[in-house]
Amino acid sequence: MVIALVVILALAVAAIVYIVGIYNGLVSLRENVKVAWANIDVLLKQRHDELPKLVETCKRYMQFEQETLEKVMRARASVSMASTAGNVAAVGAAEQQLRAGVGRLFAVAENYPQLKTDETFKQLQGRITTLEESIADRRELYNDQVNLNNIRVKVFPDVMIAQRFGFLPAQLLEFSSEEKADVSVGALFGT
Repeated sequence: MVIALVVILALAVAAIVYIVGIYNGLVSLRENVKVAWANIDVLLKQRHDELPKLVETCKRYMQFEQETLEKVMRARASVSMASTAGNVAAVGAAEQQLRAGVGRLFAVAENYPQLKTDETFKQLQGRITTLEESIADRRELYNDQVNLNNIRVKVFPDVMIAQRFGFLPAQLLEFSSEEKADVSVGALFGT
C-alpha cells in the first residue's frame, strides 16, 4: 500500500514537473518572440531617425527630385505607424515601400556628383545601408522565433497547456512575391 502511494505520488510530481517544464518553455518562446520584435523595432526607430537627415542632405542638391524624397518620407511614416501599432503584416508592406524608396533615392543620387561626394551623404548612406542589413538579419531571427513558438503551441502535449493558458501562435513577418523579387536597377534609373 505504501509503495503504491509512493509510486502515485512520484508520478503526480513527475507530471507536475513535466507540465511546469512545458509551461516555462512556452513562456520562454513567447518572450523570445517579443524580444525579437523589440530588436526589429529598435532598428526601425534608428532608421526612422536617420532618414530625415538623409533627405535633408539630399534636398540641398536635388531640387528636382522632390517626389522621390516625399515617397521616402511617406513610407517612413507608414513603417513607424505600423510598428507602433504592432501590426506585423502592415510593417512588412510598409517596409517594402520604404526599401524601394530608399533604393530609388540612392539611384537618383547617382545623377548628382556633388551629392555623392558629400561626406554627410556618404556617412548617412552607409549608416542606412548597415541598418537595412541589420533589419534583414533581425527579421530572420524574428521569424525563426515565431516558427519555434508556433510549432510548440501546436504539437502534442504542448498544445493542451498552450490552449489552457492562452498561448497563441505569433504572426510571421512575411513579404509578397513582388516584395521578394530582385529590384530592377533599370527601373530605378528610369531606363
